[in-house]
Amino acid sequence: MRNLLIAMSILSFLLSCKKSKKDTDNQQQITSETIEEKQKQVPFVWEGANVYFLLTDRFNNGNPENNINFDRTDSTAVLRGFEGGDIQGITQKVEDGYFTDLGINAIWFTPVVEQIHGATDEGTGNTYGYHGYWAKDWTTIDPNFGTKQDLQQLVETAHAKGIRVLLDVVLNHTGPVTDVDPVWPEDWVRTDPTCEFTTYENTTACTLVNNLPDILTESDEPVELPDQLLAKWKEEGRLSQELDELQRFFDRTGYPRAPRFYIIKWLTDYIHEFGVDGFRVDTVKHVNENAWAELKKEADYAFETWKKKHPDKVLDENPFYMVGEVYNYGISGGRDYDFGDRKVDYFDHGFKSLINFELKTDAHMGYEKIFRKYNRLLHTKMKGKSVLNYLTSHDDGSPFDKERAKPYRTANVLLLTPGASQVYYGDETVRPLIIEGTEGDATLRSFMNWEDLDSIPEIQAVHEHWQKLGQFRRNHPAVGAGKHKRLASKPYVFSRTYTNGEHKDKVVVGLDLPKGKKYLWVKGFFGDGTKLYDTYSDTEVMVEKGQVVLENDYDTALLELVE
Repeated sequence: MRNLLIAMSILSFLLSCKKSKKDTDNQQQITSETIEEKQKQVPFVWEGANVYFLLTDRFNNGNPENNINFDRTDSTAVLRGFEGGDIQGITQKVEDGYFTDLGINAIWFTPVVEQIHGATDEGTGNTYGYHGYWAKDWTTIDPNFGTKQDLQQLVETAHAKGIRVLLDVVLNHTGPVTDVDPVWPEDWVRTDPTCEFTTYENTTACTLVNNLPDILTESDEPVELPDQLLAKWKEEGRLSQELDELQRFFDRTGYPRAPRFYIIKWLTDYIHEFGVDGFRVDTVKHVNENAWAELKKEADYAFETWKKKHPDKVLDENPFYMVGEVYNYGISGGRDYDFGDRKVDYFDHGFKSLINFELKTDAHMGYEKIFRKYNRLLHTKMKGKSVLNYLTSHDDGSPFDKERAKPYRTANVLLLTPGASQVYYGDETVRPLIIEGTEGDATLRSFMNWEDLDSIPEIQAVHEHWQKLGQFRRNHPAVGAGKHKRLASKPYVFSRTYTNGEHKDKVVVGLDLPKGKKYLWVKGFFGDGTKLYDTYSDTEVMVEKGQVVLENDYDTALLELVE
């Protein structure tokens, strides 16, 4: 029955052939492949994307045989070692339709490049690079996460279902120094001072934390490749290939062989090879902003080159997408981030969007106050750009609803606030964010609670709510990218409208609705005689006297046109 309801929701939007609930039993079962094919016809806009963010190591173990590599067998602090999640595990969930059913149209997963081999203890307990942010070699995939073939399969599988892929990339630092992972040469990295975060300089020309060597991204001085990297490539039998590729890159671009340009080459190789759709860029404010414009230039070149080589695999005409993590950036600041002594507009240096750290605070306000604020800012200060909203994440120790006591409100705020949305793995399954015995961010990074989803009815009900809102958001660009207007205060009803060329999308949403019979005011937005379909309750209604009437026990209504 679930697949049938999903099919109806999408076909009603795309084919204008909705049926009332009493007619659905007579419909022929529609395959999930048909649903996905129709779904891909919905115009995709990054401004309204529904992005799923997961820790590769903590989501799903698709290949237990790759769980241990490089003698990573030392004991670690709680949740600070590898747990087995991998790229194959993500692909399995794409194939199973998990993301499709959740209304996800883009997946961002933590970096999968080869990590440092050793463990380090910087005050939080023995830790391996399970999270992916401690690069040892940007040119290859860490075997704990999988292989390049696995990544190719993931991208192709996701694209076949209309889902974009975002790679998480790091240009700011290498991995920590350990007994088996030497520091990079001093013309590549600085090892002090540690950042103070009070000025532009002591935020960019410093190490983020102790023992996290900082790439000299501001330098234009040519450098030689580290001996340890050359030796590694030689042992792996690919030294000549890597050197030849670097020669071609620098010959084509004319860039100096400065540290940042090597890494830019290595990062954009994943676009050339696999056709990934975008980058989520880590620690943006800790790198001189010109480097991001340079990364975007090479990413654009790689994306267009890939499209020309694979015209049959191109999803749409959207350019390569870059969203940045400027820690503590908030939408109220508009396009600028203020260092105290200097303001920087990162949107002017390659970024279409920045992660918005403000919604977790705004989420305590009333719905209309939140929606009105974001609608105003996105269509004035931020016009032409966007933000990626979140309520929980992997490194924010003060998320909204850390106790997971308000999963329905979390879904409503996150998925219905204007802008793009970032669902953090487990938001939809009430995965605990407080784990006994952990230190620091580890508490936010437990393994995905699949068993709870399979066995606990209350969690299944929460998950179904996330699915309904997520699918509605994915099927209607108006929800995230459109213009918001309140239609009524009690019960609370609002509209969203999105126009792009010939495509126009109009929806109405009701929240905090009473049980039983409810009257939703739509006058001035949908005229009398207009047929509407409530995807939440699977009900067709008609506008009469400026309103529609629903009778059910749901407190949510998601109304779309029946044309």
